[in-house]
Amino acid sequence: MAYQQLELLNARLPGYVGLQQISIKQQTIQAIAPMPPMTSPQSFDAEQIDIAGDWLSLGGIDLQINGALGLAFPDLNADNSDKLEAIAQFLWQQGVDGFLPTIVTTSIENIQRSLSTVSNVLTQNSKLRTQNSSQSLGVHLEGPCLNPAKRGAHPAEHLLPLTIDTIKRILGDYASIVKVMTLAPELDTTGTVIPYLRSLGITVSLGHSQATATQAQQAFDQGATMVTHAFNAMPGLHHREPGLLGAAIVHPNVSCGLIADGRHVSPTMMDILLRSSEYDRGVFLVSDALSPLGLPDGIYPWDTRQIEVKHGTAHLPDGTLSGTTLSLLVGAQNLVKWGICNAEQAIALATIAPRRVIGLPTDYIGQPANLLRWHQSDDGELIWQRL
Repeated sequence: MAYQQLELLNARLPGYVGLQQISIKQQTIQAIAPMPPMTSPQSFDAEQIDIAGDWLSLGGIDLQINGALGLAFPDLNADNSDKLEAIAQFLWQQGVDGFLPTIVTTSIENIQRSLSTVSNVLTQNSKLRTQNSSQSLGVHLEGPCLNPAKRGAHPAEHLLPLTIDTIKRILGDYASIVKVMTLAPELDTTGTVIPYLRSLGITVSLGHSQATATQAQQAFDQGATMVTHAFNAMPGLHHREPGLLGAAIVHPNVSCGLIADGRHVSPTMMDILLRSSEYDRGVFLVSDALSPLGLPDGIYPWDTRQIEVKHGTAHLPDGTLSGTTLSLLVGAQNLVKWGICNAEQAIALATIAPRRVIGLPTDYIGQPANLLRWHQSDDGELIWQRL
């Protein structure tokens, strides 16, 4: 919607109490204030839209997405780089404002090629920003320094030891575009890798790991601040050994990514995680979507193997769970549908929480007015649309 000046009336915003009036000028949010009393005459010099008590939010931010529209991000190259912009436009239609193309475990040669392609696309987009398109925020490297015992769908032949020398080989000249790296901290016997990654400005996430609570706490002390897809590819919670996830839940500066498709994690365990994390402190939603996102169920190529997608969930031929083909905001809708979160909490988990995790602004004022409008139907379903 193009406009010079606009007032949005009777809107609810995550983090604000009561109905708000939002002032927008030249597509930027200028001010937010409580609605004045109805007994007072209201006069505006701008176009007005009555939001009628619906929720408004910024768009979603997906910090773990492996591909879409048939392209897996580890397969990026100069010949298919235009597909990345097509994916960005598709994600915009899915309510996502920004995303981290996630490169899962593959050869260093493939990682370098994909990083080079993303780097070139980011350079081009910085010169010419496409309207109605999600923004690639950098890259999430999920691997290859993972524990073989918790590799999940990651190919064993490409797993590497966790050393600074390995990290330098993986990153090459592209450290500046890598925003998040998932690793198994117990593989680092020197305690030097996480501080090194932090010195490069890379957020360290723990995952595909057998780390004990003590090992995880050491990693957090060294600077790790994230956990990749909570519950999956890590030891379960145990009353005598809380493990990596238990240490993360009680840590005030660590956030856990959550796949809310109902198959990676049961709704009951999601409820436990969110209650123990006080909803807005230590959890954010991710899609973990694979390359068939946006395509129908079926059998698709995935590295040198195949995956079968049924009802939005992907498995390898041996039955290993490998990801979803559900977009980010479906997770927020699921949390409300299952009665785990109210609308405000669920919206924040997909829009505010991931911004906080990688240091993006979470305040609405000064942000582009790329707003989502959320309406809760009479039967409780959470529905969104671009404003």
